Amino acid sequence: MLFLQILLSISATIAAYIGAKELYRRFPYPFMLPVLVGTIILILLLLLFQISFETYYTGGQWLEKLLGPAVVALAYPLYKQMQMLRNYFWPIVVSVFIGALVGMTSGLLLTKWGGFDAELVYSIVPKSVTAPIAMDMATTLGGIAPLAAVLVMVAGVGGSVLAPYCFTWFHIKNDVSKGVAIGSASHAIGTAKAIENSEQEGAASSVAMTLSAIIVSVMGPMLVFLFY
Repeated sequence: MLFLQILLSISATIAAYIGAKELYRRFPYPFMLPVLVGTIILILLLLLFQISFETYYTGGQWLEKLLGPAVVALAYPLYKQMQMLRNYFWPIVVSVFIGALVGMTSGLLLTKWGGFDAELVYSIVPKSVTAPIAMDMATTLGGIAPLAAVLVMVAGVGGSVLAPYCFTWFHIKNDVSKGVAIGSASHAIGTAKAIENSEQEGAASSVAMTLSAIIVSVMGPMLVFLFY
């Protein structure tokens, strides 16, 4: 029975993503992003068939374990764009530092001013880094790891959906600038989207995502100590 649950969970997840990707191919709008549409399809399926998240997660957790190798695979476009990274090294580092700082302090101060519980405050600080790091960091600070993972997903999907509109509104056309922005704010989900746009944007996003994770891991606890 357990094996059947695992098989159905994995199959449903893959099928939902393939279907969402096909929709995105036909209707390439930001709000049709496969990870967003696929997530909505899965939620609707779970509600329709009254399947608990715990039951689904028996198989879903195995797909989650592939997140680490997927992030590592992003190093390939990074390697191919090494010269570009050398040319823009310091602008990228400074931009990512500012982006990470703004991402942490905005979430920290808004939740503090809103009077939220300390657990929520600690869970929202690492929202702009990859899920494994965010969950570990939230646990270390005293937050809730699953909640941190949800907030990471919201930041990733939200950034990927809204980024094209922001770039248009602010007339940002440089691929490196786009990559740094989306990598700093939307981690691996945003980086996957950046790679679709161009290899240079994807490489810049990969660097931004990695640097952001390091900066948040170091600065996050300090900011929590200072502001909370």
